Amino acid sequence: MTGLPGFLMVHQVTIEAYQGDSAYGPRWAPPTAVRCFLDEGTRMVRARDGREVSSTSTAYCPLTTTAPTDSRVTLPDGRQATVIQALRRDGGTLPVPSHLEVQLT
Repeated sequence: MTGLPGFLMVHQVTIEAYQGDSAYGPRWAPPTAVRCFLDEGTRMVRARDGREVSSTSTAYCPLTTTAPTDSRVTLPDGRQATVIQALRRDGGTLPVPSHLEVQLT
């Protein structure tokens, strides 16, 4: 299996990939619409710096999605969230769905 099955990709989010800081503040890439499966539920996750933070939703996206930490994500209901971390779940040649797990604030 190469990726998440199409019938699971029932949601669409808009991702503005974080590109770093400039002299005028943070910079983001142009918005990109991404089909995904959005799991809304609060849970504790560990951020890259080791802190435990509360994640309000998780988006399961195609593995080719670009969503670095601190990217802005607009959810289907219009709420804005920030990427805590994006975890590559690449099954390689195993018969499991490869995807990018995007944990959101």
